[in-house]
Amino acid sequence: MSLSQAAANRRGILCMVVAMTSFVVNDALVKFASQTMPSAQLIFIRGVMALLLVLAVTHAMGLTSRIAEVRRGWPMTRAVVDAIATMLYLSSLFFLPIGNATAINLATPLVMAVFAALFMSERVRGARWLAIFAGFSGVLLVIQPSASGFNGYALLCLLGTLFHAARDLMTRRIDPATPSILVTLATAAAVVMVSGALSLVQGWKPFGLFEFSLLALASVFLFGGYYFIISSMRQGEMTLVAPFRYSSLLVALVIGYLVWGEVPNALAWGGIALLVASGLYALHTEKRFNRADPPPP
Repeated sequence: MSLSQAAANRRGILCMVVAMTSFVVNDALVKFASQTMPSAQLIFIRGVMALLLVLAVTHAMGLTSRIAEVRRGWPMTRAVVDAIATMLYLSSLFFLPIGNATAINLATPLVMAVFAALFMSERVRGARWLAIFAGFSGVLLVIQPSASGFNGYALLCLLGTLFHAARDLMTRRIDPATPSILVTLATAAAVVMVSGALSLVQGWKPFGLFEFSLLALASVFLFGGYYFIISSMRQGEMTLVAPFRYSSLLVALVIGYLVWGEVPNALAWGGIALLVASGLYALHTEKRFNRADPPPP
């Protein structure tokens, strides 16, 4: 492996961890607001705020004139797939225990590894498969999903997971010359359109300044999640970067303890240890392979 590829892997991992942290903080803020607002309305209002923020950043970067680049091709296809994945996951979450839904959604690295090996000819070493399966096992130990919670909505959630994996694979198909902020813009616009249409069917309820403030702050973290998940998928090898999605669970546990006083049981602590060990093992084996590979001529 070349030094440039190793550096890209490190950047991809860092972007993935930042993205997952941003998404979890966004979810925590939305959880407060969701007590008094319909889900589609909430997603639409938050999405509009995020879209305006992305537009402002795009304008500040002098890229407004290039917006047309993402209205077609892979950027728009990816954005539509992302919007569908979001709505599928949220629709299933309303009828599933959150632990079960989280377990299914965090199977994305497994799906991505299979897709990358089958459709992108990416070499998947045995060490990476081991790290992926170990990380997912750690997830299951932490959330401890109940068998009674799996039903038809679990299949809907699984479909959303497949769409999430497809979305990330599509990110690699986008022209590297297309700035990530423009891909982020397409994603934000697609989510707004889909949630806006659904909100008309679901209906609206009045809300106050508190909910508005929560959604405004959530939109900032949502923007960060969008941008860094795209950045993570555009650099580094997916089968190495994808398992670091599991970092979202660790962040969620910290927030759950600090905000709601939730403390993991002994089995969950074992899962946390397995999660951390899988990430460290992936990094260790990557360094070993880097040393073993000869430098490029």
